Amino acid sequence: MPQYLTLLLDCPVVIAAIFAAGIGGTFQYGFSISVMTSPSAFIKELVNATCVQRYNVSLEQWQLSLIWSFMVSIYCIGGLFGGFMAGSLLSKFGRKRCLLLNNIVAIIGAVLMICSQTAMSFEMIMVGRFLCGINSGVGLSAHSLYLVECAPKRLRGMVGVTVGTFISLGKFGGQLLGISELLGTHERWPWLLGFNGFTALVQLSTLPFLPESPSFLLLDRGDRQACEKALRRLWGNQDHSMKVEEMLQEKAALQTVRNHSVLELIRDKTLRWQLITIFVTFTTLQLCGINAVYFYSFEVFRAAGIQPQHLRYAALGTGLCELCTSIACFMVIENMGKKVLLSRGYMGMAATLILLTITLYLQTHISWMPYFSMVLIFIFIFFFASGPAGVSATLPGEILTQSYKSAGYTIACTLNWSGLFVLGMLFPILVEKLEYFCFLIFLFFCAICGLFVRFNVPETKNLTVLEIAAEFQRMHCKSENSQRSKFTEQNLNGTSINNTKL
Repeated sequence: MPQYLTLLLDCPVVIAAIFAAGIGGTFQYGFSISVMTSPSAFIKELVNATCVQRYNVSLEQWQLSLIWSFMVSIYCIGGLFGGFMAGSLLSKFGRKRCLLLNNIVAIIGAVLMICSQTAMSFEMIMVGRFLCGINSGVGLSAHSLYLVECAPKRLRGMVGVTVGTFISLGKFGGQLLGISELLGTHERWPWLLGFNGFTALVQLSTLPFLPESPSFLLLDRGDRQACEKALRRLWGNQDHSMKVEEMLQEKAALQTVRNHSVLELIRDKTLRWQLITIFVTFTTLQLCGINAVYFYSFEVFRAAGIQPQHLRYAALGTGLCELCTSIACFMVIENMGKKVLLSRGYMGMAATLILLTITLYLQTHISWMPYFSMVLIFIFIFFFASGPAGVSATLPGEILTQSYKSAGYTIACTLNWSGLFVLGMLFPILVEKLEYFCFLIFLFFCAICGLFVRFNVPETKNLTVLEIAAEFQRMHCKSENSQRSKFTEQNLNGTSINNTKL
């Protein structure tokens, strides 16, 4: 690890790119997910006050809950919309410019939410949340792809993990700013909702000083001189001709190939296993149970004797655990590799969910069991942050060639947002019907994904995209050829026996 950290410190512009891209990239996604919890009572109060002022009608509790659910869910709809647009925007404007333009959407959304209380309009929060969803949907793809293409091959895993680190930082930031001592008050909650506008301004003021993705400049724009200039700024003034030659080899292999659509990616049989990998990992990312664990953490903390007024501070501990584990993952990924972290992470989560289901069942029977459940919650978050959270985001950019990357990220983001939306709609029903036995459903997804990665996905560390494609082919063609040979041998044996009889 120290050698990789030293290599990263030798690339200060790459470090600047990590922070500049992250603060306006996946930080927005994590922040927008966690920020609505603290001011929920104040927002419902605004909704009711608005209806009383306009229509002289006081809403019932179920009506307030319905409007609140729509406010939360519309963020996912915006994210899905942004995910659909991301591929074409990344191909048309480039990674850096796409990130910059995306901040305008975040700032407009933030201004609407900040002004909502003064204007007595909860609809402004809905529109603002929708715009923040679009910003997050585009930002997830643009941030991931920009960093993967700016990082040296030997540091690609370490740099890629920071995408997940900024998601964790955003979640923790939303929890921290939401406490009553900061912005979680009746007067200041609109500023809490609109805080992502300030982080967008930070990116707008820093990212323009950094270069565009070298891969985009060479492979999409065909500008070798600009590519070499970007490489020198990012990696130093040493000779980067070997890297340029690698990209030129990829360009030569794809010389007659344009940027492909999502439908073309789905139809391409040569990329079948890459597509399946994206589908399995990004579906499981939302259905692994992390949201359920966060939900039940309040019940476990309460059963362990933590006072209701202190529960939000205990929740800060879960957010801090995810953030610290993500930073630790950043330190070890280059030694362990993405495949190991992803596979072990999901298998560890599956094992933890089994134990957590048992301890939650027994916590009313054994006095010390809530403390055991509390430990398991932190272990589960540790496994999630050390593998799936940090590794998944950049996977499409590593396993797909340049012409398919935009389409791959579009599919990944669509799966991510669809899963988040479906989970948001079905999770309350699952909890009501199954209670903590709902973890058994999430257990299934974790185990399947862990085994799939273990046996069907190659290690991507220190490999080019073409080398990774060759590894996929070697793994699966070997199995298919083995089956074909076995079938042929059986046929030959059958023919030989028949000839003997004759």
